[in-house]
Amino acid sequence: MNLNAPPHDATRCPLCGGDNRCAMEIERATGLKQGPCWCVSQTFSAELLARLPADAQGKACICANCLNTFNTQETP
Repeated sequence: MNLNAPPHDATRCPLCGGDNRCAMEIERATGLKQGPCWCVSQTFSAELLARLPADAQGKACICANCLNTFNTQETP
C-alpha cells in the first residue's frame, strides 16, 4: 500500500480516469438530488471488477465507456 498516493477521485473511473457520471458524486458535489445512478441497472462481472487497482476497489465507479468496452470485447 502506498501511503503517499493521493486518494482516489470518486468522480473518475479507476480504469481510464474519465468522468464516471456517478449520480451519488454529482449529488454530493452539487447538493442537487439525483435519480438512481446509471450503474444500478448494469451488471459488472467479477472479471471486470478484478481489473480495478486494489486501492480503488469500492471507492470509485467504473464508467459506462469502460463497461461497454469490456462487454464488447468479451462478447464473441
